[in-house]
Amino acid sequence: MNLLPWKQRSLYAVAAIALVAPAAIPLHAQTSGETEIRLRKAEAEIAALQRVVFPGSGGKFFPQLQSGQSASVQPGSPASSTSSDMLVRMDSLEGQVARLTAQVEEDHNRIEKIEARLTALEGASPGPAKVQTVTDAPASSSTDSNLVAMGAAPKPVPVAPKIVPKPAPKPAASSDAAAKRVAAVRAVVKPNTRDAGDDEYSYGYRLWEAKFYPESQQQLKMFLQKYPKHARTSYARNLLGRDYLDDGNAHEAAGWFLQNYKIEPKGDRAPDSLLLLSEAMRQLGDTTRGCVAVKQFAATFPAEASGRLKSQYDVTSSGLKCK
Repeated sequence: MNLLPWKQRSLYAVAAIALVAPAAIPLHAQTSGETEIRLRKAEAEIAALQRVVFPGSGGKFFPQLQSGQSASVQPGSPASSTSSDMLVRMDSLEGQVARLTAQVEEDHNRIEKIEARLTALEGASPGPAKVQTVTDAPASSSTDSNLVAMGAAPKPVPVAPKIVPKPAPKPAASSDAAAKRVAAVRAVVKPNTRDAGDDEYSYGYRLWEAKFYPESQQQLKMFLQKYPKHARTSYARNLLGRDYLDDGNAHEAAGWFLQNYKIEPKGDRAPDSLLLLSEAMRQLGDTTRGCVAVKQFAATFPAEASGRLKSQYDVTSSGLKCK
């Protein structure tokens, strides 16, 4: 920190006081011409000193009486003489000198305190950080980061090597069963008629009938994607629901039954899907929705409830115990 400008201001203040001191000689010992010259010189020095001590202040700190400027005179008062004007100017200069002297003393004390603090800071050297070693427990992540920040590496914690067991070889029986299943699926004959879409559906039906449920599900979904406008779509969605229901997935089955009834409410297998939806709800333990579905079936398809699907309807209704 450069403190030289403050010291220069102190020297300027001292010089100003030295300049003003001769001007403070009684007026009767000096001629009025000499006094005017010395007063103007002193005022100029004071103005210069103010600009150094208070740069940019514009004279707002200690407004002074400029050379040739007379003190304000109240209307009706007698005109002041030259000696009285000089006295007013002299009083103004003395007041400014006193204030500048006080400011210089305050600056001097402040500078001494700042220099003392700088000396203390420059002379102080930080000692080595004390790191507490923990040996009873492994260091946490936050402790490790603190140690790294302080320049001390954390003590490595021994970690036992992780033993990954080797996978046991698959028994030959399972591979044999997989091979037998592939052979059995291939043994299911795919129809080959003039209706390719019906052949795809029929092949899915044959896989379901042979209890190859995953293979049947894949085949029926492929059929629906490839032939979305085929006459067998109502059959395919209903059969997909039955496929999942037989495979023990009542939740997935309910989705397909509901979708089939909504997409084709008058489709060939819409009544079957609505009745089977109530059965899926019964297996899921949702008797409320199951009863809603079975009542909707009886109201929408009365002929089926008393004809082709009567036995299934009676079993489902008694199982739900709907009121």
